[in-house]
Amino acid sequence: MNPSLRSQLLGPLMWAWLLGAVLAVVGAFELARYAGNAAYDRTLQDEAGAIATQINWTDRGPLLELSTQAQQLLARHSSDRNAYMVADGEGRILSGVGDLPLPGPRDIDESFERPVVFDATYLGEPVRGAMYSIRSPMLDQHVSIVVVETRRKRGELIQDVLLAILVPTLVLGVATFLLLAWGIRRGLAPLHRVAAEVERRDAQDLRPLPLEGVPAEVVPLIERINALLGKVSRSVDVQRRFVADAAHQLRTPVAGIRVLAQQLQQELPSDPAAVQSLLHVMVGSTERMSRLVAQLLNLVRSEAARQGAEGRVLEPVDVLPIIRESAEPLVLQATREGKQVELDAPAGPCWARAHPVWLGEVVSNLLDNALRHGGPHIEVKVIPQGDRLEIQVWDDGAGISPAHRAAVFEPFARGDRADTRSSEGSGLGLAIVKEAVQGMGGQVRLASRPEVAGTCFTVVLRT
Repeated sequence: MNPSLRSQLLGPLMWAWLLGAVLAVVGAFELARYAGNAAYDRTLQDEAGAIATQINWTDRGPLLELSTQAQQLLARHSSDRNAYMVADGEGRILSGVGDLPLPGPRDIDESFERPVVFDATYLGEPVRGAMYSIRSPMLDQHVSIVVVETRRKRGELIQDVLLAILVPTLVLGVATFLLLAWGIRRGLAPLHRVAAEVERRDAQDLRPLPLEGVPAEVVPLIERINALLGKVSRSVDVQRRFVADAAHQLRTPVAGIRVLAQQLQQELPSDPAAVQSLLHVMVGSTERMSRLVAQLLNLVRSEAARQGAEGRVLEPVDVLPIIRESAEPLVLQATREGKQVELDAPAGPCWARAHPVWLGEVVSNLLDNALRHGGPHIEVKVIPQGDRLEIQVWDDGAGISPAHRAAVFEPFARGDRADTRSSEGSGLGLAIVKEAVQGMGGQVRLASRPEVAGTCFTVVLRT
């Protein structure tokens, strides 16, 4: 099942939001820990420094002059458990508790320069401590002050910061996704309306789909669908007209054969000569019907081949052998009818991107059209024109009036020449020419009197 547009839009946004939320939590945790440690460490260092200012040096050694109130304040009980210790260089406890943890030797050495902080464990609980050592200005003695406190307030601060960031982030994220889901649903509503419109329609209803209210990004898609519906509608109209015209064209030879068969039935016992005459006419009618059916099949095959060849690049071929082979039977027919067909082409090969079978159909149908409706002289010209090749079929007939030129390439379109000169044509030859030329990616043009002397069909192919 194909993923929905909603999931494709919300999915990446949700992952991006989750990644951002995780980064925000990690950043908030590190920031809160850094800020809490910096603030509380500074307090511990200040406490150690404040106690150091209360030490006086006497002849007998260091003396801590710390009031009872200050001692109670240093050992206060709150959410954090505090403790302090003042010891001389020989390890005697001057004040406070005597079992407080100490930092490492390196930190002890540094504590003479400034208060140092350290992590340790006291009474089974992690604590943070500060140590500050001072030397006697006169005696070779020193005193170390150690202050520790548990990490509870620091944890509470980190928790408060995380909650302050997580709760608004979660609320904002949920609200954002709800708004996005609503916006996507609202944006897709016109597409659902278009789908419902298509579902309600009958299979024969090929009207363009409405564009009202459709998002601008979807308008090109709907326009392409409307263009496709227009092509399908025109194709259906052509097919309906084609079937109607084919039925009309086939009705005449079939009716003629039926009448001839009835007359043959009546004349068969009495007059052999009349029978032969009827048989001759019947054979002509069947040949005409066979030709019509063959051209109908060629037209259908040309249309199908053109649709199948769309987007495919044809390979270049030498068109001169194809033209000669296709024209040979019609040249013999022209000779029997007292007409002349000439080929005007370069001596060397002439290359063009063409399908040999389709090109043969084009040449034979154009020559057949010229023999039926043109004058006694017909000429086929092959003219290279750089990146294209032109194949021209000229005849010196009466020409085609401008009123009939636009329809000569339509199936069963028989212009003024056909109406006045011959009734044997089916009206499909030029339609086959158009389909085959378009299938090869070329063009076909028509010029006739008074622009030119007679009629000229020009096929343009790419080289």
